[in-house]
This record gives sequence, structure tokens and C-alpha cells, in this order.
Amino acid sequence: MTVTALGDRIEIDDRTVLVLGQELDLEHDQPDVANALVHRVGDTLVLVDTGVTPAFRAALREATDRVRPWSRALVLTTHGHPDHVANNDLADELGVPVEHYVPALDLDQMLAPASYWVRALERIAGAAALPAPALAADELVSLFHPMRPFGATTRTYEERPLERIRIGSLRFTGWTFADGAVRVLRSQGHCAGHVIVHLRNCGVLHLSDEGNGPCGAMADADQLKIQTTLGAVARLFEEGGASLLTDGHTFAVRRGAEVVRYLDTLLEQATALQAAALGLTGENRRVRPSSFTARYGETVAELGGGGANPNSMFNTMVAVNQLRELGLRPESDGFDAPWSRPVLKNPQPDPPRPAAAAPGSQPTSTLRGAR
Repeated sequence: MTVTALGDRIEIDDRTVLVLGQELDLEHDQPDVANALVHRVGDTLVLVDTGVTPAFRAALREATDRVRPWSRALVLTTHGHPDHVANNDLADELGVPVEHYVPALDLDQMLAPASYWVRALERIAGAAALPAPALAADELVSLFHPMRPFGATTRTYEERPLERIRIGSLRFTGWTFADGAVRVLRSQGHCAGHVIVHLRNCGVLHLSDEGNGPCGAMADADQLKIQTTLGAVARLFEEGGASLLTDGHTFAVRRGAEVVRYLDTLLEQATALQAAALGLTGENRRVRPSSFTARYGETVAELGGGGANPNSMFNTMVAVNQLRELGLRPESDGFDAPWSRPVLKNPQPDPPRPAAAAPGSQPTSTLRGAR
């Protein structure tokens, strides 16, 4: 097993570099740092995500120098989580004309990350040994500093006209740059605004955090979109539309058929985990999150489905999302309140209608009362 350090590089070719981040370590107050992709197309520097910490910022600067020459820059943010955006103002320091884009649906969390994490942690308050959600969110967000998610040129992708993008037999919507050599494809599974990036000239598909595991953890995750994206990307590699896969948190570059096997494994784990979750909820489909989470964690470990950057907090968030995916809902706002499905009841039949009077007849009860 290769041990990597923050800022290490994987040289993909003479104009493309993956700069490696690090895993989250809450016990040692270590933030996770997302991998960043540095690429040059023509005279344009392309920087996909900027990570966090001054040390990673310095590593990015070294990587951008490595792919020179370039006279303009394009900075692309895949989504708004702190480990991907904190160094975004690096765009202002490149010394060339720059465009920087972020997803509009992630602006709220970028502007107020603590509020976003309060929402995430409130959902697991009864299932995980955490401080009060507001306190835990503040402690978590404080790890990611300095936090500078915007630069002078920052705009949202959605300010550009949406495009239909075809790659082989696959059809996406998103936005293209550099005469189509850079394709930003909407995926929106890991969180509300998530995009993935396809670099045509070097064959790289950057999955960012859509491949963080078979099931999403965040409150705004969409399991169907995650799994649909994984399936579409697998097809893209089968057809030769891409040849190298990179992502946000596994410190590797995957190639060719290996990519398809990897993505198929994630999809197989997703179906296996949902089947296991059904069994853990019992016949009456009623369960407390704390007991379900403990047993679900054991199942995840047995299946090897923990995904990238695993820790107990994220595993609990995934477990709660799995309950929601099965159609269960909390019965109350109480601490560790049971989750269950709504009880199915047939509607009460309408009362019988009185028979219609024959044509020409008179309602006897009214007439008798009038006589």
C-alpha cells in the first residue's frame, strides 16, 4: 500500500497533475482535503477544486507551475463542501485573466457552512455520540481555515446557458469550456449542486465526491442521482469516452477496465446495503436510529462498503439516509425517536347517496311539512 502525504502529486501527463489531499481525522483536529486536478489545454490553465490549508495551496501553486506555459485560467468548483473550496481565492493570485465557477445550488452552504452542517448533524443527534449539533458543526467547520470560497471573478455555472452535451451514446446537460475540451456535467448526487468534470484531451473524468461510497451521507444527497451517475460513467469508460478516472478522496488514478469494475462494485454494494437494511428494520419496519446504526455499521464493514474517507460520523449519516431511502420517517422530533413507514389505510367509503327522485315527482317530506 502506497502511503501518501498532503500535496503529493500523481503526474498523469506533461499537462495534467492530480494533487493529493488527506483524510479527515477528527481526533487530531485534521481537516480532510479534497484532491485537486491541474490541467492545461492550449494556453488555459484548468484547476478543478482548490482544497483547504495553506500547505495544500502551496502544493497547488507548484502544480500549476509544472504545467506551464499558460496565459489564462479556468477554476472549476465541483461542489460547495469546505474541503473543496477553502482556497478558491487562489484564482485572484494567478496573475492572468481568470474565470471561476461554482454551483448555484451550493451557494447557501458556501456562505454559511456551519448552518449546513447543523442541518446534517441534527438528523443524527439520537444515533451518534456527538455534542449538540450547533456546537459540533462549529467545531467541524473551524478545522477548515482559512475559508475563502470566493474570488473576485466568481460566478455560478447557472449564469451560463445550459447545454446538451453528448459523449458517445451518452447524453448529459452542463457547460463546456475551451472549445469543448472541458466539460462540466451536472450530477447532483453527493450534494445539491455537485458536478463532475470531463477533460477530453487527456481522457480524464473527475468524479469528485460522487464516488465517495455506494450511498451518500449528506442531508441533501440524492441516492438515485449518485447511482445513476456511477452507471453513466461506467458506460462512458466502456465506450472509450474516457480512459482515466480521478476523484476527490481516493488517492489514485484508475484506468480503463479497472474503472468499470470499481464502479460496478460500488453499485453492487449499494444494492447489498439496501437489502441488508431491509432485514435490519424487521418485519414491522420500525426501528430506532441508534440501534439500526450500530447494526448497519457492522454490515458496512462486512461488505467493505464504507467508501472513501470513512469515519463514524459519516457512517451514521449514511445509515440515517438509508432509513429515509427505505421510506421510513421519524415518528416525532424526540431524541432517538423511532422511524417507521406511514400506516397504509384504505380511505373510508363515502356515505351512500340518497336515491334520485323520479322525473316529475315531488319530495314528500318537504311537501308534507308545508301542508
